[in-house]
Amino acid sequence: MLITSRPDPSPPAHDRVYRGLRQRIMHGEIAPGQSMTIRGVGSEFDVSMTPSREAVRKLAAEGALNVSGSGRVSTPILNNDRIEELAALRSLIEVELASRALPRAHIALIERLQSINSRVNESILRQDAVGYIKNNLEFHRTLYLRAQAPAMLAMAETVWLQLGPTMRALYERLHRKSPSQHHPMIISALKAGDEPSLRLAVRSDVTQGLRMLLA
Repeated sequence: MLITSRPDPSPPAHDRVYRGLRQRIMHGEIAPGQSMTIRGVGSEFDVSMTPSREAVRKLAAEGALNVSGSGRVSTPILNNDRIEELAALRSLIEVELASRALPRAHIALIERLQSINSRVNESILRQDAVGYIKNNLEFHRTLYLRAQAPAMLAMAETVWLQLGPTMRALYERLHRKSPSQHHPMIISALKAGDEPSLRLAVRSDVTQGLRMLLA
């Protein structure tokens, strides 16, 4: 008897809205303090209000959205204390992820990181804030996946999610035009198997820009 596999069912509507809106927030497509409505979210993703409400509730629990008592939904505007806290978290979590990834940093990974960093630099030259954030996060995620520490990576992604709109504001404030200095340092440290240099390069990369907002 021939058994044919059935195609995977489509993801639930609330999951599709959650993932789509989460990606938009993480990549800085939504500005800090930008308001939205449950109805508007539903219209954007062509779903009813129920899955939209569930997706917003889940993102609010992750700190990516604020929901007021009146039901107003917006991305948070982070104060200096919150930015400093999240910068410290990035430093702690991502330095450890990079350190754990180092023993598994084969040549194919390094070549992949070089390719992604080329896209990072292209986004900078085009002054494409969303493209820069998206490619920058892909650079870090690609490295950290080699750490084989999924719980730790999930924590890092939650921090990225909370920082997405702020990173967009930071990029637009700096009017950055020069390529990343820290990514080549990260790649060089991986090639050399130099853990102290890798930890320093990652720490500098993930905190330097955010600390400029505190100046």
